[in-house]
Amino acid sequence: MSIFDKLAGFTQARELMALGHYPYFRTIESEQDTEVICDGKRMLMMGSNSYLGLTNHPRILEAAKKAIDKYGSGCAGSRFLNGTLDIHIELEARLAEFVGKEAALSFAAGYMANLGAIQAMVDKDEFIVTDKFDHASIIDGCTLSGGKMLRFNHNNMNHLETVLQKRVAGGNALVVVDGIFSMDGDIADVANICKISKKYDAKVMVDEAHSIGVLHHTGAGASMAAGCTDEVDIIMGTFSKSLASVGGFIAASNDVIHYMKHHSRPLIFSASLPPASAAVVLEALKIIKEEPERIDRLWENTHYMMKNFKAMGFNTGSSCTPVIPLHVGHLMNAFKMWKQLDDEGVFINPVVPPAVPPNDTIIRTSFMATHTRAQLDEALEKFEKIGKRVGVLK
Repeated sequence: MSIFDKLAGFTQARELMALGHYPYFRTIESEQDTEVICDGKRMLMMGSNSYLGLTNHPRILEAAKKAIDKYGSGCAGSRFLNGTLDIHIELEARLAEFVGKEAALSFAAGYMANLGAIQAMVDKDEFIVTDKFDHASIIDGCTLSGGKMLRFNHNNMNHLETVLQKRVAGGNALVVVDGIFSMDGDIADVANICKISKKYDAKVMVDEAHSIGVLHHTGAGASMAAGCTDEVDIIMGTFSKSLASVGGFIAASNDVIHYMKHHSRPLIFSASLPPASAAVVLEALKIIKEEPERIDRLWENTHYMMKNFKAMGFNTGSSCTPVIPLHVGHLMNAFKMWKQLDDEGVFINPVVPPAVPPNDTIIRTSFMATHTRAQLDEALEKFEKIGKRVGVLK
């Protein structure tokens, strides 16, 4: 039997395509903004992670162009060898300052940052303790490390303590959580996670991918918002959301970053961050500092959408951030809502098994500082109409 035999047996995606209910790999023909063009049609973008709306900011575009003029398009090697530029060093110093740590290290993708940090820090006889709702990149980092992964119930501090007390039992452990959980839109209880972890001498890592640019008045994320920057040992972040670029970083003490530079396989054996990507992040950090009103507008839009979704009767779960899931029940409800919203010109993201249980599928919405009230109202009207038509709303 060939390893390719299983390919012929994978029919689910083609079946959805035939039904017109395939929602993935949609082609966008315009810039990532509050409105996009898909197949020549105007769409209200209600599913982007560009929380501060910086991807088409004139200063961002100019920074990328200048970096290409100076450095070219790429580095042609890894950071470990010929791929370290002075702009990488400048960026890492600024990132460390931004999140309140001594040092930082950039990666070519946020996914690689989680893999690189966890793999480097945890050995096969040590423990990684994760929230059951943690991002896939954290889970994959645990697998790459060879460490013993233990999971605690989502945001359940009693269960976290039980795991550390009874299962780790004095072993070396790293507790890893998302700052904002990417599907449910709720916030990790960072303060109590730190308190419980320190009680059992475990180290703490917070993935700030969805919380940078969103939480704390500076946009520094969940750790800063909880007043726990010093207690959180490792902070991870991505560039592909609020920071309008691509890539990721780890911030920690000088000793931790020095160790990662020499032990992180995803860093050592992959090409370094392109110079234009680094320049964009530097400029985005400047804009966030100079235009704090963007974060205020993001939260105004978030509260407005949350209030209206709840008033309509949508179940938004435990969300309290710009990531607002609409729990729509059965799998086909998610596909029907996606298809009909898509037909109405609203771009959203359906989330189906195995990411969620079969009878608790969600429509993942996410909002931007740059959405206008008119755009939000237009979308709300369509959410309500289609929610009633599908039977999600009474």
